[in-house]
Amino acid sequence: MPMSSHLIDDEVLIIADGGEMPEVTYHNCLYFLEADPEGPQITINTDSLLRLKRAVIEGYRKIILRDLTLDNRDKGLYRGLARTMVNWQRLTSFCQREGFDTSSLATEVRTILHHFLTVEHSEVLTRSRQTCINCTLTELINFFEQVDLDPSQLPSDWEMLLCLH
Repeated sequence: MPMSSHLIDDEVLIIADGGEMPEVTYHNCLYFLEADPEGPQITINTDSLLRLKRAVIEGYRKIILRDLTLDNRDKGLYRGLARTMVNWQRLTSFCQREGFDTSSLATEVRTILHHFLTVEHSEVLTRSRQTCINCTLTELINFFEQVDLDPSQLPSDWEMLLCLH
């Protein structure tokens, strides 16, 4: 395996696990690998570039799923639905620019978002917790449209979650 392959492997991990801004990390990696005087100054081939771009998608996916994971709601790393929507927009913008299809991601997010809101609704209704919903109804409906979630599939009074903060 050529040395550049190990470098790409490392950068893929850095992008996918590198925090809140995978696309920024991606561009930093490109600079480091190709142009930084202290970097390896390699030429990135098409396959390696594709791996790096997929790492951006995986990084955003991890962040979005983190904020749709029920067990994370009371943890310091939790950013809420408002941040999920921002990251979804960043992810879909990146995918559109780079020619990636987001339909499977939308399906995954839709399924998890439905579960998240159903459980959140149940727990708030039984007073076992306060709502963690930190966005407006308009923002949430817009997000539903983006991931093709039919609000009629949610509990009938799910909107009450937005009135309780």
